[in-house]
Amino acid sequence: MKRLPDLLSAWAVSLWVGGLWAVGYLAAPTLFYSLTDRMLAGMLAGKLFGHIAWVGLVCGGWLLMHRLSRFGVLALKQGFFWIVVLMLLLTVAQHFGIQPILQQLKDQAMPKDVMESLFRDRFATWHGISSVVYLIESLLGLALVSKQRL
Repeated sequence: MKRLPDLLSAWAVSLWVGGLWAVGYLAAPTLFYSLTDRMLAGMLAGKLFGHIAWVGLVCGGWLLMHRLSRFGVLALKQGFFWIVVLMLLLTVAQHFGIQPILQQLKDQAMPKDVMESLFRDRFATWHGISSVVYLIESLLGLALVSKQRL
């Protein structure tokens, strides 16, 4: 039987990567497709993205600590380790950098929807950057799943 830390590591990869794909490519598009109120859909999607960011921070932190404790300095030579580092950096940039900018633009547009305001172009640009960052993180997640052998 696997050791508990190894099992927790496998679960962390599954939760983080599965959550990224479920939120970004299933839940969020479903909200925008199903709800006629785009502001509500955006608010709910934003909350889901915020939750999965925290999941990523916790899971990524655990994965790095586990790898370092299990392999020591040799962890630094593993692709798995560096994929987790990249994913964590993207999560931090997204959650603490890009998302606050998007929220600020939404707040400045109030009471209008940001897409009906003077901030539409800036919001669309930052939303595009956010989407690309999320896609890169999601693809790195697939690589992480394939490299998680111990």
